[in-house]
Amino acid sequence: MTNVAVIGTGYVGLVTGVVLSEIGHTVTCIDLDEQKVNSLKLGMSPIYEPSLDELMVKSIESGRLYFTTNHQEAFVNARIVFIAVGTPQSESGAADLSYIQQAAKDIALKIVNDTIIVVKSTVPIGTNDLVEKIIYENLVADVDVNVVSNPEFLREGHAIHDTFHGDRIVIGAESIEAGDTIEQLFNPLEIPVVRTNRRSAEMIKYAANAFLATKISYINEIANLCEKMGANVLDVADGMGLDHRIGRAFLNPGLGYGGSCFPKDTEAIAYLGRQYETPLTIVESAIKANFHQRELFLHKVLDYFHGNVEGKIIGMLGLAFKPNTDDLREAPSLYLIEELEKRGAIVKAYDPVVKNLKQCVCSVQEVLINSNAVLLVTEWDEFKKANIDNSVIFDGRYIYGK
Repeated sequence: MTNVAVIGTGYVGLVTGVVLSEIGHTVTCIDLDEQKVNSLKLGMSPIYEPSLDELMVKSIESGRLYFTTNHQEAFVNARIVFIAVGTPQSESGAADLSYIQQAAKDIALKIVNDTIIVVKSTVPIGTNDLVEKIIYENLVADVDVNVVSNPEFLREGHAIHDTFHGDRIVIGAESIEAGDTIEQLFNPLEIPVVRTNRRSAEMIKYAANAFLATKISYINEIANLCEKMGANVLDVADGMGLDHRIGRAFLNPGLGYGGSCFPKDTEAIAYLGRQYETPLTIVESAIKANFHQRELFLHKVLDYFHGNVEGKIIGMLGLAFKPNTDDLREAPSLYLIEELEKRGAIVKAYDPVVKNLKQCVCSVQEVLINSNAVLLVTEWDEFKKANIDNSVIFDGRYIYGK
């Protein structure tokens, strides 16, 4: 088995490290936050992800998973180094590559072995070339380096399952030997492998996410039309989904997509289209439709109160952008809270996992008490079973739709 280092302990880096250690490799994860690393050493994950804590503790106890703030310590035995740092969206819509660039410099200064660098972060086309350039410009040791693209396709809330049971593993490499090594690293997972060059691998990730985001925006626009015409969008989605050319996945109507991937990645690929004078008009429309969906939902609530929610108590069920995660990035709940409170409403919210907002209360029942209306924002299973018959409810996720 192989000695691996992973730079970054967010959703992608931590899940990658845990799963690689679970299938037998020795993994050292690197993060600059000393407090976070100390918690990770104790088996305490900084993120909520089903099954992650259990697997992490198991691998730590087996001596296959380590955490450190010291790059040199992590690289001393490593033959493969994953870059899994954030690529947040900049003001222009482009991906901010500053963390990627810093990781490349750290690698160049600290590696002591021939090393394969695997870029796991979601990055614009050409970034793997940039990483290779930075490393060779700053390389200290007399070693060979190959850079390989290996984009992730994880769904938050299902990341462990998706890593073990993914549809494909994409490996983009200019060196056949380096690509073979990374394929062998993942062999125990027994998942189909797609081999290509680096730029195609980078594009596969962006193109896939933009397509899925577009599918979500599409069904939401159909849902709005169904509402006007007396059709049931859930029946429509079921009927569409039985067509194998379409499929039922990502045809769930609601408040649109959020999280760390779809908003950022659609903006990034749209930016690339503009940059190369090849505008992606379908993706641009999906982005606009996604934001419009939460605006429409807000106006449904405002219309019910004749435009005046001042002093009204609004209950909210769900805060995370989707079930089985605590991720609030681009969550519709934050937009709704801001807009309602701006208009004088009093918002109280319950989420089974998110507990760190001032609006949080402890239970569904606490949300329902004295609320003038209740907004269903995240489709947690707990809410599907809750008895809220006596409340005015705005079902933003169509879980009570049939």
